[in-house]
Amino acid sequence: MTSAIRMGVLALLWGSGFLWIKISLNEGLTPGWITFVRCLLGAAVLLTLAYGAGQRLPGDPATWGRLVVAAFFCNALPFLLFSIGEQTVDSGVAGVLNATTPLWALLIGLTLGSERPLRVPRLAGLALGFAGVLLIFAPWSHGSGLMSWGALALLGASASYAVAFAYMARHLTGRGTAPLALSAAQLTTATGLSTPALAAGGAATVTWAGVLAVVVLGVFATGLTFHLNYRMIAEEGPTAAATVGYLLPVVSVTLGAVVLGEPLTARVVAGMAVVLVGVGLTRSNRTPPAGTEPRPVVPPSARDRLGTP
Repeated sequence: MTSAIRMGVLALLWGSGFLWIKISLNEGLTPGWITFVRCLLGAAVLLTLAYGAGQRLPGDPATWGRLVVAAFFCNALPFLLFSIGEQTVDSGVAGVLNATTPLWALLIGLTLGSERPLRVPRLAGLALGFAGVLLIFAPWSHGSGLMSWGALALLGASASYAVAFAYMARHLTGRGTAPLALSAAQLTTATGLSTPALAAGGAATVTWAGVLAVVVLGVFATGLTFHLNYRMIAEEGPTAAATVGYLLPVVSVTLGAVVLGEPLTARVVAGMAVVLVGVGLTRSNRTPPAGTEPRPVVPPSARDRLGTP
């Protein structure tokens, strides 16, 4: 499989997650059930792959304690918030807002002091990225339908990913556990953390289409994508893997419009372009000092593309 094909397959599987969430909601599943099932199935896929690769799960209690924090902020909480948000916001817009994760990560880095003072290009990118969010929300337009609790939930999910990445970079990566096994352990922990969410929401009639959608979400758009991303990092480097993140909003918007008939307004498309340009600028001028090695790549379960849905 060529690099371009692999990148396209990964972007399609990853970016389709927002579509499967929307279909699951439309077909009767509650946000709590969607979160639990995708964590459960994703963990099953990664556990199987880790076992086949001969990778063992961590055995020390300290690592599992850190995994609880990572699984909450990187999986259980954002997965739930994305499902809640898509109850009122189109899947394509959800994919675009998900791309704001690097902007939140930069703000967190500045707050914690792990980021150097911003130069003009990155500062402009930060401002431009959030300007794109405002353009998508259009708070000045009362009929836009995007200024809702659902939209805030989607932004909260993206910010949660950023918190998780900062925590995992400091406390989980480079400590001897193989990335695939670490991802499997994290999603297993997230499955347990998402169990209480099953009690939220009333009973509903779930169709077979809803069941199929959440299965695809858990197996392919969660478990398998983490594995493919890990393979791409190992074989082609982190730059190629990061590039996939820029394709995810395009995939989510296209699938939402083609499959679900979601309106593709000029304002949303313009906002998406502005957000991606802003994100691109914030990632510029980050070359490490001469003579230093690049830091270990965050495992697939923690670097959810410009964040995962």
